[in-house]
Amino acid sequence: MLAAVGSLLAAARSVLHLRTLLLGATSFLCFVVFLKMRLPKNYPPGPWRLPFFGNFFQLDFEMFHLQLQRFVKKYGNLMSLQLGDVSSVVISGLPLIKDVLVHMDTNFVNRPINPIRERVFKKNGLIMSNGQVWKEQRRFTLMTLRNFGLGKKSLEERIQEEAHYLAEAMKEENGQPFDPHFKINNAVSNVICSITFGKRFEYQDSEFQELLKLLDEATFLEASMLCELYNIFPRIMRFLPGPHQTLFKNWEKLKSFVAHVIEKHKRDWNPEETRDFIDAYLKEMAKYKGNAASSFDEENLICTTLDLFFAGTETTSTTLRWGLLYLAIYPQIQEKVHAEIDRVLGQWQQPSMAVRESMPYTNAFIHEVQRMGNIIPVNVPREVTVDTTLAGYHLPKGTMILTNLTALHRDPTEWATPDTFNPEHFLENGQFKKREAFLPFSLGKRACLGEQLAKTELFIFFTSLLQKFTFRPPNNEKLTLNFRSGLTISPVSHRLCAVPRV
Repeated sequence: MLAAVGSLLAAARSVLHLRTLLLGATSFLCFVVFLKMRLPKNYPPGPWRLPFFGNFFQLDFEMFHLQLQRFVKKYGNLMSLQLGDVSSVVISGLPLIKDVLVHMDTNFVNRPINPIRERVFKKNGLIMSNGQVWKEQRRFTLMTLRNFGLGKKSLEERIQEEAHYLAEAMKEENGQPFDPHFKINNAVSNVICSITFGKRFEYQDSEFQELLKLLDEATFLEASMLCELYNIFPRIMRFLPGPHQTLFKNWEKLKSFVAHVIEKHKRDWNPEETRDFIDAYLKEMAKYKGNAASSFDEENLICTTLDLFFAGTETTSTTLRWGLLYLAIYPQIQEKVHAEIDRVLGQWQQPSMAVRESMPYTNAFIHEVQRMGNIIPVNVPREVTVDTTLAGYHLPKGTMILTNLTALHRDPTEWATPDTFNPEHFLENGQFKKREAFLPFSLGKRACLGEQLAKTELFIFFTSLLQKFTFRPPNNEKLTLNFRSGLTISPVSHRLCAVPRV
């Protein structure tokens, strides 16, 4: 009997001891979370946050850039958000944005590397790398793009040729409704592919069409709610099914494609004859062979080439798709562009950058497409490199910085009709007018290095297509300006009619 009572007491002590341990561990964990969640002194204000998740469940990831504007109205031009253990600050208003991107750029020059990017690219490539890797890759890429015609007539000729192919592909639709998405993607991608891979791909190439679809899906998935959850709990989410697994498979297939192209280049590589970006990079790798401090290796070649492929395809093609959609929805604006093209170029003169100054309305239209399309609404993120004071607020090292281009491009103090598509925003007395509050390519040291290429593509593609076609909605179909959120803001799937001009 006594033995039984003793056993019960021992078991009770054991249970109590276990409960004490669990309670202590939970209390300690909560204390650690409290310390991590506690805001630094003089930190920018923001909405209330939950332990572990921060503001995750308060955010609508499909409408993030619009929801953000409501927070900005409440908390001001410097406001904070928390995603898991990542502290972020949203910067609004032109003066503060210029402080971050230009005047204090050394304090904000880095990119934050989230778990998805870490898994796919590690710390390699062009867009999200930092420090010496970024400096070396950017310097080399800029030099090589210039060597292959960036800002020169030779690159214009490539774009003109591709614009011709795109017009022929649209002509084959015979004025009937079609989805322009992947025709445009293919055309724009061919420009950067001709520089990086030394070749273009036919619009009927099924393998390349599949790659473009993988890239489009990855662009959409990476900004989804479950992929953002992966960034908060990568160690748990890596074992669970979901869109993040599809995202990783897509990126791996895209990396494999680039790696395969590189292997083909290696087999017939001649250091004396540089055909494209990959050849130039192989030459640079050979120069630094055996130098452990150099970032020129095969992994960086794959990642930098893939960055060029992504950035050189997605942003410009999405802008073109928005532009054709706006033309179909606003026929009176399309008529004005047509009239200017007819007056300056006629039906047969090939569009070139040399005539852009003589076409202020067309140029203003393209800029307004970029303003209203708003394809990268909070810019590519930055990271605070050292503890910094900005507008009186303390920003600790490691804080992620989002520059609010949506608010800037819809600021009623900067734009006469901020929420209306209106090319007159970029005109003054009939002449094109630059606007300081227009930053689709960002500013400073980490501004888009493909800005000149994108501007050339947009002008030549738009003028070439509008020389040949009138874009209309299909009969009995209503076009909308609804969007799909991903790494970029793109139009929802739609059909247009490209009616040949007589």
